Amino acid sequence: MSDPVAEIPEFPMERAAGCPFDPPPTLRARQEEGPLSRVRLWDGSTPWVVTRYAEQRALLADPRVSADISRPGYPSSAPVHGGKIGFILMDDPEHARLRRMVTAPFTIKRVEAMRPAVQKIVDDLIDAMLAGPKPVDLMQAFALPVPSLVICELLGVPYDDHDFFQENSKRLISREAAPEERAAAHGRLSAYLDGLMGEKLAAPGADLLSGLAGRVTAGELEREEAASMGVLLLLAGHETTANMIALGTLALLDNPGQLAALRASDDPKLVAGAVEELLRYLNITHNGRRRVALEDIEIGGLTIRAGEGVIMANDIGNRDPEVFPEPDRLDIHRDARRHVAFGFGVHQCLGQPLARMELQVVYSTLYRRIPTLRAAAALEELPFKHDGSVYGVHELPVTW
Repeated sequence: MSDPVAEIPEFPMERAAGCPFDPPPTLRARQEEGPLSRVRLWDGSTPWVVTRYAEQRALLADPRVSADISRPGYPSSAPVHGGKIGFILMDDPEHARLRRMVTAPFTIKRVEAMRPAVQKIVDDLIDAMLAGPKPVDLMQAFALPVPSLVICELLGVPYDDHDFFQENSKRLISREAAPEERAAAHGRLSAYLDGLMGEKLAAPGADLLSGLAGRVTAGELEREEAASMGVLLLLAGHETTANMIALGTLALLDNPGQLAALRASDDPKLVAGAVEELLRYLNITHNGRRRVALEDIEIGGLTIRAGEGVIMANDIGNRDPEVFPEPDRLDIHRDARRHVAFGFGVHQCLGQPLARMELQVVYSTLYRRIPTLRAAAALEELPFKHDGSVYGVHELPVTW
């Protein structure tokens, strides 16, 4: 007789060799069996993993599930380090109070006003690549600098410090780093942002950190909270978009017909649609969106008990054939706007308008300006980020 405990798979699961863009086969099998099943985490706990789109959306919008990482039963992806946690790991009303303080710069109108500046950043970086040696690492020469320059400008962070915050952010989101290493990286980033906050308190400017400093002065926010929010925005503002730029480019190079259609079109709607499809297809959030049930919840014919952890595996949710026909096919003409790459509900990604705009500028410019762009290494030779909570490539050598 089989042991049901032994049959519970480890999470996160491994992708199939040679299939770097697809979710793990074990996750696909779980989706075919039903919307919910058990998985085992690093600490031996066995939360639910939700693999189907409808149930993911329902639970992400359900007030009976909590995003608060400090609650018992929360399915943490790694040992929790000390220090203040970001508002994305809090519940309302505290989550809403803090989030409202940084919403204004990410509205669609404000983001659209930044488009010409982002276009110049993209063009300048492409100019530098074209003038330099070949092959070049697209990650270091282009994918990382684009969002880093943008978020630094928005926050009021000196771009000259980008090596420092990129190195520490990599360590912070690495599942393979020891808890002490992650805690140390978080401490360094917190101290750095606290120092910047001190400068903004003394001499405020027109940037987002100066706005937070104003709230500290007004007594609406503690200085430590403001620095913590700065860390969150700095990390989220460059890690995810950088990986989408590189991995999206690689996926398009692997699908030359789709790349040709994108390169040939000057229709902004097609470009915007291609961004949504690449977000759906790649879904670089590797660890899923994690919650804990506050009450018993009946869903998908099963009962999630109060205090049990829940993981929304958005990568497989975005490949649900009930919602996206032929889900494993990249199709830039598909209407993919319903994807859950940015989550859903009150915790849906704050920076999604900025990420969308940056990706639209990149995907409509890079391949047109370098029409013969190609990978300078075979797919199986590339170092993929299986070691972190944000998926992508460590390096992407390209030539033309």
